[in-house]
Amino acid sequence: MLTKVLTLVSKWAIPFLLLVIPLYGQLKKVPVYEAFVEGAEEGFTTAVKIIPFLVGMLVAISVFRASGALDYLSRLLGPALAAIGTPSEVLPLALMRPLSGSGVLGLATELMRVYGPDSFIGRLASTMQGSTDTTFFVLTVYFGSVGITRYRYSIITGLCADISGLLASIYICNLLFR
Repeated sequence: MLTKVLTLVSKWAIPFLLLVIPLYGQLKKVPVYEAFVEGAEEGFTTAVKIIPFLVGMLVAISVFRASGALDYLSRLLGPALAAIGTPSEVLPLALMRPLSGSGVLGLATELMRVYGPDSFIGRLASTMQGSTDTTFFVLTVYFGSVGITRYRYSIITGLCADISGLLASIYICNLLFR
């Protein structure tokens, strides 16, 4: 019964919101269409402003991977990860997660293809992706789009959160799936 309710809610949630929000705006005497067009224009302007930041981030990620630095770091940290019950295969995912969501999605997809989604590595990769964020991407794109240039403490806080998420996912996956 619960599955049927959840399926029904997930099927109709977006159409419901697309109907209710404009109706609510009309009730509050908001010019809904004009507000939508204005917001879309601001979104387009923001998208154009962040293009240089995105290009810079993508180039940096490509250089990091193509130079072999990612592979070298993986080999260097492999023994330490083995000591805490983490397969070295997920290390590139853990290292790349603060940089790129789409890059890590490709790495996770490859891990799932090779080891299977129900393997320990597949579950750990999924949990790591859900427990961390793309810190440098967020800082580059979002802070860059609004002109924030001093974000030293944001980097420290974001990376601490990423490390906490990674360690928590390793602990929980070892607890539940080993």
